[in-house]
Amino acid sequence: MQRRGFYALLLGLLIVTPELQAQHALRYAVAPAPPHASLLIQIQDSIDALMRRYGVPGLSVAIGASGALIWAEGFGYADVENRVPMLPQTKLRVASVSKSLTSAALGLLVEQGKLDLDAPVQRYVPSFPEKRWPITTRQLAGHLAGIRHYRDQEFYSRKHYNSVLEALEVFKDDTLLFRPGTRYAYSSYGWNLISAVIEGAAGEPFLAFMRRYVFDPLGMHDTVAEHVDSLIFHRARFYVYRDSLLMNAPYVDNSVKWAGGGFLSTAPDLVRFGNGLLSGRLLKPETVHLLFTSQRTADGKETGYGLGWRTGEQWGRRFVWHTGGAVGGSSVLVLLPEEQVVVALIANLQGVRLAPLGFWIADQVARHVVEKTTAVTPN
Repeated sequence: MQRRGFYALLLGLLIVTPELQAQHALRYAVAPAPPHASLLIQIQDSIDALMRRYGVPGLSVAIGASGALIWAEGFGYADVENRVPMLPQTKLRVASVSKSLTSAALGLLVEQGKLDLDAPVQRYVPSFPEKRWPITTRQLAGHLAGIRHYRDQEFYSRKHYNSVLEALEVFKDDTLLFRPGTRYAYSSYGWNLISAVIEGAAGEPFLAFMRRYVFDPLGMHDTVAEHVDSLIFHRARFYVYRDSLLMNAPYVDNSVKWAGGGFLSTAPDLVRFGNGLLSGRLLKPETVHLLFTSQRTADGKETGYGLGWRTGEQWGRRFVWHTGGAVGGSSVLVLLPEEQVVVALIANLQGVRLAPLGFWIADQVARHVVEKTTAVTPN
């Protein structure tokens, strides 16, 4: 009976409930708090509430305004077992926000005259099989190409791929779901093909191009491809819930989808990226406009998705954003182009709806920081 009671106590200690996860207390900031202390408290309280609701082990958040990083903070734990706190420099799986990062490479190649978005993809990837209808990079980037999404257990792929061309083997021989341009159907594999297009147009490996022309120019030194066999400093542990138990996420190898969902980053780095786009440091304004503008199906209906970015209106503001859902990770990157506000949130837990909170924070920052500052600025 004593042994049975001991095991029951041990099981109770191993059950990590949302209430227990809420007792994180730890917070670490690297950027000075904005002068609006009451707003900061509201944001922190909202983050605490979200973490309690989902039982989030750790979350990183950063805010940018007018081209500057104005606040960054880590909440909870990057590694629950070893009680490693979540820091702003903790690297997390940004999942499909990788598509937005990759969209900048498309914009650069268009500006350089090396990429025609409306040319058949075989111009840049000759090895990709021709289909019943031609496919263009513009259609791929807007999920209009008819390329399928994950099937069965492909989301949990454990296979290592040595190149982006090799990773195309997963889907390259499959038939298209529909005639390109006629329907919207979300596809991470379409972005796999985009990474191969970038390699063909740039004449260098996809990851090298991203580092040289996107990440380094914006000071995004904490954004890397998640090579599972490499030592990556400040990489978080990743988690899922199973039967109300917090567990380590299953092993996956994201070399199958660098462009579609394979990057690690930090919340401050994502804000640096957003700031770089909105300030014109990386791309021309007309190129950014191209990325942010919703595409249309052949019958003229807007899809709400441009080139690697979702776009829409709420509360009288134009939002541009992308969410991400990874094995053991959730993310959102929100931009308000007119107000020059950027918000990034990343969690080390699968299945967390971060977009509503990201939208609310961006709106509040625009309302209480940007617009008030603008109102008192002398002419």
